[in-house]
Amino acid sequence: MVSVKVVAFAGMTALLSSAASAADMPPLMPPMHLPPMEDFGSGWYLRGDIGMSNQQVKSLYNVLYDTASSVQSVHKDFESAPLFGFGIGYQWNHWLRFDITGEYRGGSTFNGLDIYTVGGVPGTDEYRAIKSEWLFLGNVYADLGTWYSFTPFVGFGIGGSRNTISSFIDVNTPTAGVAHAAAASKWNFAWALHAGLAYKVNPNLTFEFAYRYVSLGDALTGDIITYTGGNAVNNPMHFRGITSHDFKFGVRWMLDAPMMHKPISLPPLMRRG
Repeated sequence: MVSVKVVAFAGMTALLSSAASAADMPPLMPPMHLPPMEDFGSGWYLRGDIGMSNQQVKSLYNVLYDTASSVQSVHKDFESAPLFGFGIGYQWNHWLRFDITGEYRGGSTFNGLDIYTVGGVPGTDEYRAIKSEWLFLGNVYADLGTWYSFTPFVGFGIGGSRNTISSFIDVNTPTAGVAHAAAASKWNFAWALHAGLAYKVNPNLTFEFAYRYVSLGDALTGDIITYTGGNAVNNPMHFRGITSHDFKFGVRWMLDAPMMHKPISLPPLMRRG
């Protein structure tokens, strides 16, 4: 009988000891999942652009216009021309980025026609030329949010444009006269408005499809001289108020793409005893 009591007492003691040890342990907790962390996307990038320009000129002016009683511009049209650009920029955060770009805008053929009247006698001048330019801009863009890797954006840029007119010819049909001018270049203040859609292929690579309105300032030819080599007055042709509607495809390459961090799972606390 005594042995039964001893065994029962020992069993009770072991049970109480086990319960006390369990009471000292913290409660069991489920695995902890920290939210995914992503760098906010800042960093330097390189960019390249190709596209087409669609240019206009507000007006033409030549000093000889002042001697005419009237001058009517029938047309003054540029053909489309390719453009090629490059640049470096910085992505400040998800919403704001900056870049500096340099761009060569290829030769665009110009065709113009004036009808004038001098001393009551009408006449015509037909113009042909090629215009090209180097365009340099500092740009700021606002990215308007991202959906399924697509990001619409708008932007503004200011800078300078070196406009060149070459191969200028003036043909006067009534007088069977031909005049020409040497190539000339002119620096101007330039500004641009941007709008487009970007697609992020991966953390490094982004494609852009964009529209840009750009004001290129003025341009002028060299002195216009006749086919005989004579000229009574210095009279370059002025191209005033050149603008362009550009359509571009661009590529941006991040030099230090952000790292994506996976969620961290902590194992459950192990129970002792």
